[in-house]
Amino acid sequence: MSETALPKDDVQPVIDAQVETPPPAKEPRRGNGLAIVALLLGAAGVAIGGWGVWQVRHLQTNTAQQSGQVQALNDQAQSLKLNEQRLTERLAQLPGADELADRQRLVTQLQGDQQRLNQRLETVLGASRKDWRLAEAEHLLRLASLRLSALQDISSAQALVQGADEILREQNDPGSFAAREQVAKTLVALRSTEQPDRTGLFLRIGALRDQVIELTELAPEYKDRGESLLGLTADGDGASRWAQWWDQVSRYIRIDFNADKHVKPLLAGQSLSQVRLALSLALEQAQWAALNGQAPVYTQALTEARDVLKGNFNPDNPQSRIMLEQVAELSQQPVTVKTPDLTGTLSAVQAYLERRNVNAEESVKPFAKPAANTAQETKP
Repeated sequence: MSETALPKDDVQPVIDAQVETPPPAKEPRRGNGLAIVALLLGAAGVAIGGWGVWQVRHLQTNTAQQSGQVQALNDQAQSLKLNEQRLTERLAQLPGADELADRQRLVTQLQGDQQRLNQRLETVLGASRKDWRLAEAEHLLRLASLRLSALQDISSAQALVQGADEILREQNDPGSFAAREQVAKTLVALRSTEQPDRTGLFLRIGALRDQVIELTELAPEYKDRGESLLGLTADGDGASRWAQWWDQVSRYIRIDFNADKHVKPLLAGQSLSQVRLALSLALEQAQWAALNGQAPVYTQALTEARDVLKGNFNPDNPQSRIMLEQVAELSQQPVTVKTPDLTGTLSAVQAYLERRNVNAEESVKPFAKPAANTAQETKP
C-alpha cells in the first residue's frame, strides 16, 4: 500500500510542477504577428485604393481632353463643310469651257494690243524727249545771240553755243549735219574773237581815281613879288598916286611869250580841288563807258582826263606824268568787239527742227490705219 502510495506521491509533484510553469509568452507573439499582417494588408489596400483613385482621375482628365479634341475636330469639320459649300457655289458660278476659251482669247488679244500701245508710247516719249532737247538747243542759241548783241559777252555766248552743239551731237541724226555745220562755224568765230577785259579796265581806272587826290603840284603860273612892272615907278618917291595905281594894276597883268598856244582860262579860288573834281568825274565817266562797252564815251572821257592833266598839272612832276602815261595807255585799250552774227546758225537749227517735226507726223500717220481696221472688225 505504501508502495503504491509512493508512486502517487511521486506523480503528484510532477503534475504540480507542470502546472507551475505554463508558456505565457507564445500567445502574445502570435497576436502581434497577426496585427502586423493586418496592418500590412490594410496599408496595401489603402495604397491600392489610392492608386485606383489616381487612375480614375487620370482617366477622367484624358476623357475631358479627348472630349475637347473631339469638339475641335467637330468644329473643323463644320468649317470644312462651310468652305466646301462656298467652293461648290463658286464652282457653280464659274463659266463653262467655251466661255473660258473665249475669255482666254480676248485676254491674249488684249495683251497684244497693250504691247503695241507700249511700243507706240515709248516711241512717242522718246520723240518728245528729243524734241525737248532740241528745243533747249534752240533756246541756248537764242540766249547766246542775246548775250552777244546786248552785252558782247564772248565767253558766255561760247559756252551756250557749245551746249547747243552737244545736244545736236546727242541726237545722232544725219539730218542735223547742216545745223551742226553752222554751229561749228559759229564756235570757231567765237573762239577767234578776243574778249575785252572790261572788268580790268574798270578796276585800273578806279585805281587812277584813287590817286587823283594825291596830285598836288599845279602848272607853273605867274607869282607876284610886289615889284612894279619893268621898274617904271622906281625913280619916283613911291608916294604918288600913279605909283600906287601901277602897283595895284601890275599884279593883274601877265605877259605870255607863247601867245600862239591855246589860251585856257585860269581857275579862281579853290583851283586844286576843282581840278581834282573835274579829273575824277572824267575818270568815273570812263569807268562807266568801259563797263557798258560804250567806246565813244570811253574815248571822250579819257581825252578829257588827259586834257585836264596836261592843262592844269605840272608835266615835270613824276606823279602827274605817270598818270598821264597811264591814261594814254588806257585810251588805246578796246572796250567793244565785233561779235559774230548767230542769225544763220539759229535759222539752220530751226529749219532742222521743222523738217524733223514733218517727218515725225508722217511716221505717225500709218499707225492710224490699223486702228480703223480693228474698229471695223469689231462691228457686227
